[in-house]
Amino acid sequence: ACAVGGPAINPTPRRMITQEVGKAMEAAGYNGGMKLTISIPAGVEIAKKTFNPRLGIIGGLSVLGTSGIVEPMSEKALIETMYVEIRAQKARGNKNLLVFFGNYGEDFTRDEMKLDLEGHVTCSNFVGELLDYAVYCGFETLLLIGHSGKLVKVAQGVMNTHSKYADCRTELFALEAMFHGASVEVGREIYGCLTTDEVTKVLKREQIFEPVMDKVTEKIDFYMQHRVHGKIKTAALMFSNVYGILGKTKYADELIQLHKQKGV
Repeated sequence: ACAVGGPAINPTPRRMITQEVGKAMEAAGYNGGMKLTISIPAGVEIAKKTFNPRLGIIGGLSVLGTSGIVEPMSEKALIETMYVEIRAQKARGNKNLLVFFGNYGEDFTRDEMKLDLEGHVTCSNFVGELLDYAVYCGFETLLLIGHSGKLVKVAQGVMNTHSKYADCRTELFALEAMFHGASVEVGREIYGCLTTDEVTKVLKREQIFEPVMDKVTEKIDFYMQHRVHGKIKTAALMFSNVYGILGKTKYADELIQLHKQKGV
């Protein structure tokens, strides 16, 4: 969510920093300008152990956050928390799950799609565990709404979307682009993109965005259904904060309407 060439500080922490500095300035009776330097000790060295260099974030760590609330949890705790949320929906009599990877999906769905988010479940990176448990609990449908950087991994059969387990955000896009007439040079350009928004820009420029995205969402549908063995109707919607809705699997519209009707 940061402009290219600018500080790698997400909007929420940037707003919080600005607010606190403003309070300090007001308390001191100062109305002039202010230059603020954010420094993370040993950030340059620590960043080498993260995914930042692959995203084009250079010179140190990035400052992330979407809510201002830090919830340190182990993977086991995150999965168990997801299970609790799913069981709670089951206990309420809900047969149709609405699922997000995290805050980005929630914000996009609420702000752009105008859906009521009451009763949703957060799966973090654990798509496989989500699908398995939804089947185990006897749900009838599951709609997963996520950013393209996450869902494109599912299109390749990756069921834990954390970057430490799998990247593969550009490979399928590059391959499908060449299958749909792009040159090898364009394929290499897509393969080398740092973000899926960059990939989308290239696909639109080459006028092959729609057929490529159709194949990607077809793959997402295949792997979700393969995981649940056809025991639950699944759908997914892929979005971008820059380009909006990018693609939907074949039952996505049906399940979106179902959730609108149910108000969940």
